[in-house]
Amino acid sequence: MMTDELDYEALFKREGVVQNFAAGATLLEQGDTAQRIYLVQHGGLRLSHNDAQGRDINLQFFFEGQSVASFESFYLQSPSTFALTAMEETQVIAVDGKVALTALNHDARLMAAFTTHICYRFIDYTHYFLNRIEKSPEDRYRDLARTNPELIARVPHYELASYLGITPVSLSRIRKRVRDNIDD
Repeated sequence: MMTDELDYEALFKREGVVQNFAAGATLLEQGDTAQRIYLVQHGGLRLSHNDAQGRDINLQFFFEGQSVASFESFYLQSPSTFALTAMEETQVIAVDGKVALTALNHDARLMAAFTTHICYRFIDYTHYFLNRIEKSPEDRYRDLARTNPELIARVPHYELASYLGITPVSLSRIRKRVRDNIDD
């Protein structure tokens, strides 16, 4: 682990509060303003958006050792376009946003670590966006199975389907085709 990552995690351990959430619990409602940054200790969280048609669209998942907030809402102090929900029993360390910003503004190494984290989040979003517009659902599933098998193993079927931009029935068909092709 890089020194900057250790500094970033040290902020959570020094300034944060441990919180436990049951599966399905909401840490941030869409439309609320993000006031905290979370570091996942155990469990998993999902970042999602509820669109105008009422569809719950999953955009990203977070597991042990990863930090998350609705960063646009956090940074701009504006209503979040995302919700943050526990997918399973989850323990996080929560840091108050004002405390985090004060620490970041007074520690250049911590700010560098935070900036690196945000850059990687941006890169993840860019890949997600390009995959959704350039690849077929089956290719998206195959890529995900190859690059991030943890998602396939840990994320509930219907949540994974939403992330891939397909229905659960379509995901079942794709999984069967992929399995059948491996068995051939």
